[in-house]
Amino acid sequence: MLCEITIFPAPQQPDVHGKTVAQDAADLGLSTKCNVKTAHGYFVEIPEGTDLQRIDELAHKLLADPVAEQVEVEQTADGRRQTAAEGDAIYVLPKPGVTDSVADNARKLFADFGLEVDALRTFKKYWITGIGDNEKKILASKLLANDAIEQVFYESRERSAAERLDKADERSGHCAMLRSRLSLQVGSSYEFNLITVPIRGMNDEQLLQLSKEGQLYLSLIEMQTIQSAFVKLDRDPTDIELETLAQTWSEHCSHKTLAGRIHHVRKDVEGNILREFHFDNMLKETIFAATQELCQTNPRVKDFCVSVFSDNAGVVTFDDEYNVTFKAETHNRPSALEPYGGANTGLGGVIRDTMGTGMGAKPIASTDVFCFAPPDIDSAELPTGVLHPRRIIQGVVSGVRDYGNRMGIPTVNGAVYFDKRYLGNPLVFCGSIGIIPKDKSFKEPQPGI
Repeated sequence: MLCEITIFPAPQQPDVHGKTVAQDAADLGLSTKCNVKTAHGYFVEIPEGTDLQRIDELAHKLLADPVAEQVEVEQTADGRRQTAAEGDAIYVLPKPGVTDSVADNARKLFADFGLEVDALRTFKKYWITGIGDNEKKILASKLLANDAIEQVFYESRERSAAERLDKADERSGHCAMLRSRLSLQVGSSYEFNLITVPIRGMNDEQLLQLSKEGQLYLSLIEMQTIQSAFVKLDRDPTDIELETLAQTWSEHCSHKTLAGRIHHVRKDVEGNILREFHFDNMLKETIFAATQELCQTNPRVKDFCVSVFSDNAGVVTFDDEYNVTFKAETHNRPSALEPYGGANTGLGGVIRDTMGTGMGAKPIASTDVFCFAPPDIDSAELPTGVLHPRRIIQGVVSGVRDYGNRMGIPTVNGAVYFDKRYLGNPLVFCGSIGIIPKDKSFKEPQPGI
């Protein structure tokens, strides 16, 4: 049985999120006339015969603030009445395959109180009045949902969003029923299944098909290289071996572009060549080379640098007892697609690298540098698929704040730069600073330990 738990602001409380959406719509030039009411909630698949009163009790106890929020629990059905807000609703849900951590945690909470739900999925819900249906769809695509990770459903009195979700999932091949989709979302009991991929006998077309359908995203040359390696080993790889190779050979992990061959020509407005660059490995010939040159030519720099480009983070001297670690990385393209998650994992990654340096440094501070397009740019100037800079700014700042400050690691400095050239791809630099005892600044992996 599928039920819907919807959580609204209490009658005495302002709908802060609704007012924010309306203001953002006006700021982005999408609409100055809309009135927005909001809620959030959960689709829950519960065993047949479960008392809805029990769900209601747990929802009030576990999922809502009794002072600031009110809860409604209904079994989903066509044409159900709208009690807390009038009109048709817009639902925004994570796309199939997108991690829904809030849903997973809620499911565990229910289990802690003796109710095993079959599956659970979160949603955001909006009621928008004062504008037409076409404007609502524009607002949903431009402001309410991020097409990279979220899907939108429009509820009508003739048909519930849950049924629309069923049909949409069926058409897309994800599943025939919502309960199946939900079960896949939160996962079920794990059963090991050894899969061997017959890569040695594949031709070039099959290698490219494997790369795409297996989500390896490697080029033909890279796939041929892996194929040759397993031909020499006289065996085929397992699926996890292929995924491991693809992950470590990805742009994100191995920086293929930064470490690749680069030919750059700088010209003036008349086409005259001002300067020309050739790199066989840009990373080694710029950042690495500059650091090595400083260490070799300046004794003070050499003594200051304890460990450079050899561990998860750089290590420099601090005092007689401690060294300081520093690691920064970019999460540009991820932040362009999903600003909150992109920046969130960017800072999380460097905090992880701090803790993975030597025998484990302690993160004590974060830093950042952001480069965005102007926040007042006209929405009409946005290329297809590009988020408005205001959305990117809000998401990036929130992502860095939530992963660092809320863990008790303060962001101690940063910088922001605006230029229209960052419209399609912002620059998001995240840094982590740690402290580590001098005698714990190095490690040496040992087999069997």
